[in-house]
Amino acid sequence: METMLGYLRDAHPGAAVDAMSGGTERLWASYGIDGVPLMWYQKYEDRAPGVTAGFLKLLAKGVDTIRIASWVRRHDVVIVPGAGALEATLPTRPWGFPYALFVLSASGKLFGTKVALVSVGANNIQQRATRALSNWTARLACYRSYRDEYSRDAMRQRGLDTSGDQVFPDLAFGMRTPPYDPGDTEIVGVGVMDYYGGNDDRRNAAQIHSSYLDNMIRFTCWLVDGGRKVRLFGGDSKFDDDVARQVLAGVHSARPELGPGTVTVVSTSSFAELMRAMAPAATVVATRYHNVICALKLGKPTIALGYSQKFVSLMEDMGVAEFNLFAYSLDVDQLIERFTELESRRAQVQQTLMARTAAKAQQSDQQFALLSAQLFPAPPPPPVPAGHGRPAAEPSAR
Repeated sequence: METMLGYLRDAHPGAAVDAMSGGTERLWASYGIDGVPLMWYQKYEDRAPGVTAGFLKLLAKGVDTIRIASWVRRHDVVIVPGAGALEATLPTRPWGFPYALFVLSASGKLFGTKVALVSVGANNIQQRATRALSNWTARLACYRSYRDEYSRDAMRQRGLDTSGDQVFPDLAFGMRTPPYDPGDTEIVGVGVMDYYGGNDDRRNAAQIHSSYLDNMIRFTCWLVDGGRKVRLFGGDSKFDDDVARQVLAGVHSARPELGPGTVTVVSTSSFAELMRAMAPAATVVATRYHNVICALKLGKPTIALGYSQKFVSLMEDMGVAEFNLFAYSLDVDQLIERFTELESRRAQVQQTLMARTAAKAQQSDQQFALLSAQLFPAPPPPPVPAGHGRPAAEPSAR
């Protein structure tokens, strides 16, 4: 969203921008734009008792259909900026976000509003209802691009005609990057996540989460035993900060002699803050997808503890495929071995990442030019009255 707002303000400063979002509290304070909740039920969440909550959730489907359609109708263009809009790699229900996104896209088709899915992620969804809603969301959009080849291929396998769709980098690569900072070789950034497995792992979710937490504590203990300092951070402050604090508590329980500044928790609430939090580190190990992208974008040698194919695609595309591991089947000894190799190749990896990041920034600019042409075409010049020649100069675009 930050990348898209930057593009709109630079390329189309006259556009009136507002948002429909899952979290509207910071929209005005942080970005100066108005926002309305994507889900009507949000204001009752955690406040309504059992039976009432069930009734309100059912009622919300009808209310949200009207709300979303009405909101879309008031706009010329609606942009869905990146993220896994067409995937279900983390637990999701069909009548939640997938249904809301379908209503948004269908409303655009009905009312003539241009709906653009920009650099989104997709995967092969097994749940029939979720897959159907996601497929129709994509079909009804006027513009589609994907953040990797895997996503486009997944949509093709799901029956969508992707011949006119393009692949551009994740939108985060379009953000301005601060000057390169190699960081302190004694500092390691560890990005943790409130990880419970994927959409097909609900029965084993608690066990998966406990195993992941134990592994992150073990790895952090190994880092500090080697004389390193660790900065713990998440990617979603609502959920991940608590996991970071649990890792911190677990490390201090296992190593009670540690000084207070050896392992610290850094809370972030935006991508810009995340970049500043990572800057002091020389290497990064992270689970959240955009934590990994942030580290790669900063030129930090990084190990991804991924949870889906999108991590494989990202790390391959950045030239560091050998440093991708999976959170679900994580082996700490293998992680330590891979981390040791990463440190030994730090200079080479940094050069590779910086070259790939520069190329992705250029590709992002290409997509912005394409968006301007398709979503915000310049108005045609006024007709020339009969008997008069063409004006000496074309009128300026508005």
